[in-house]
Amino acid sequence: MPASPAKTHPEPRRLAGTLLTPGGWVQGTVTCSSRIEAVDGQPVPAPAPDRPVILPGFIDLHVHGGGGEDIMGGPGATLTTARLHARHGTTSLLATTVSAERADLERVFAAVAGQIRTRPPGSARVLGMHLEGPFINRGKLGAQPDSLRLGTLEEIQALHRLAPIRVLTLAPELAGHLELIGALRALGIIPQLGHTLGGYETAVAALAAGAGGFTHLFNAMTGLHHRDPGMAGAALAHAEFAELIPDLLHVHPGAILAALRAIPRLYCVTDATAGAGMPDGSYRLGTHTVTKCAGGVRLADGTLAGSTLTMDAALRNLVAIGVPLADAALRVATYPADYLGLADRGRIAPGAWADLVVLGPTLQLLDVFVEGERIEHLDA
Repeated sequence: MPASPAKTHPEPRRLAGTLLTPGGWVQGTVTCSSRIEAVDGQPVPAPAPDRPVILPGFIDLHVHGGGGEDIMGGPGATLTTARLHARHGTTSLLATTVSAERADLERVFAAVAGQIRTRPPGSARVLGMHLEGPFINRGKLGAQPDSLRLGTLEEIQALHRLAPIRVLTLAPELAGHLELIGALRALGIIPQLGHTLGGYETAVAALAAGAGGFTHLFNAMTGLHHRDPGMAGAALAHAEFAELIPDLLHVHPGAILAALRAIPRLYCVTDATAGAGMPDGSYRLGTHTVTKCAGGVRLADGTLAGSTLTMDAALRNLVAIGVPLADAALRVATYPADYLGLADRGRIAPGAWADLVVLGPTLQLLDVFVEGERIEHLDA
């Protein structure tokens, strides 16, 4: 479905600061309405400490909820989620489902479709769906509800007709799933490996068949051992893209740094759930009740159940563990856009959508623009 701007008709504006462009840092201005019209200025080696930093808007390809709402709740829930994350710098996202019965998935897809077609004011653009279940392995269920089944092209096509699936997570070792990968690619869907007990060889075969990446690298997959490299080892050895949750709870900083050295276009996701932007307490994740406390979200048995991460915090976390700001920005904006094949998002360049974040000296958000619309009432 083609993207259409929100019905806000943003006025042309000019923002000044240190801009991260595809060619590097520029001290100057960006002129934009709904799209970027011009970038002017002089190259500089690094941001000036007394000037705002302007980065491409963040792109989150794995979002279950936020603001107290779960994507599985339907259109109102998706709007609340998209507005909460926009206030934290996410300018576009994929609405991400959990494992559910087919009728429930169809209900959610039909409900979200309208928001994919037209972006409501004050919200991030919903680019499509990430179907994170039910075609996964029960042995690596994680916090997914146990509504699992083998994937069929018929079910996937039916969902895809309701709302575009951009990314689909599957366990490649399950019967028929390797054969599905090529058919998914033909539909324009990126197959992604996750919630899997598959080993190194299976992962390599799935990549050769057309799988695009890995779902929340290291989590809910077979780990790396030097005599049994597993799914994680295949990602480190062969992947061009993989998503990772940099909340510093799902993955140790040392493992993040290792993955950054190994995977050229590793990108960040939040895996955020309803508790993002909310106080500690109980929230929904599909059919589960999950608890937000101590900076994380867990099932009653202690299993991690998504996160409360926002993308502005993800950027700051990367910088805190030693990732240069320009590289961190690529991993929260440009590389996710590249993964979806979007040349007009995730970069500050003429013709691209005017998706921009403006940061202060401690990388705190000062402003967010989604397709040229200034997002009001930023959270502290």
